[in-house]
Amino acid sequence: MKWNLVGIFGKLLIDLLFSTMKIELKGFERVKPIISSGKVIFAVWHSRMLLVSYLCKGLNGTAMVSRSKDGEIAARIIQSQGHEAVRGSTMKGGLQALSRLIKKVKEKNKPCLIVPDGPQGPRCKVQPGIIILAKKTGYPIVPISYSAGKIKVFASWDRFILPFPFTKCRVIYGDPVYVPQNADENEGKKCLMLLENELNRITSDVDRYYGHNLMNS
Repeated sequence: MKWNLVGIFGKLLIDLLFSTMKIELKGFERVKPIISSGKVIFAVWHSRMLLVSYLCKGLNGTAMVSRSKDGEIAARIIQSQGHEAVRGSTMKGGLQALSRLIKKVKEKNKPCLIVPDGPQGPRCKVQPGIIILAKKTGYPIVPISYSAGKIKVFASWDRFILPFPFTKCRVIYGDPVYVPQNADENEGKKCLMLLENELNRITSDVDRYYGHNLMNS
C-alpha cells in the first residue's frame, strides 16, 4: 500500500510540476518517425531523467531501475506513468536484468528508457549495457536532454536538476545512434563513445541556452 501510494503521488506531483511550465521541443521532428514506430531506446543522463520520464508517460515502455530504495521509488513512479520497470543495475543484478529487458523488448516491441550512467555513475559516462541492448534488439538509440531557466541543482553525485514551477524548459533530441547487430567489440566501443559525446553535447547546448554551466561543475 505504501509503495503504491508513493508511485501514485509521485506521478501526480511530476504531472503538476510540469503542467505549470512552457516546454519547448528541439529536434523532435527529426526523430519523430523513430519514436512513432515504438522501436526506440531513449537515453538520458541520470540528472535529466525527470522531465524525460514525464514526456514518455503513456508509451507503455520499459525501463531498467536499480534495486535500491531510491530505485523502488523510481520504479513505482515509472509504473504509475504506464511503464514496466525491470529491476537491476550495473552494480547488482545487471546481466540478469539486461537479459530480461532484451527479452521483453523483442517479444512485445516495447520502447525503452535507459539511464546509461545510473544508478551511481560515473557521471555522464555511458555504461555498455545500452549498447548491448541496441545490438540485440536492433533498436536505434535516441539521446535526450533538457534544462530550464530556473533550477535547483542538488549536491548529489549526478548533479540532479529540479526545475522551478512556471519556468521555461527546453528539451533537445540528439542524433540517433545505430548499433549494427553484427557489431564487434571495437565497433561497439565506437558506438558507446558516439552516444556519450552526443548526450554530453546536447546537455551542454541546452544548459548554455539558459546560461548554466553544469557539465563542468
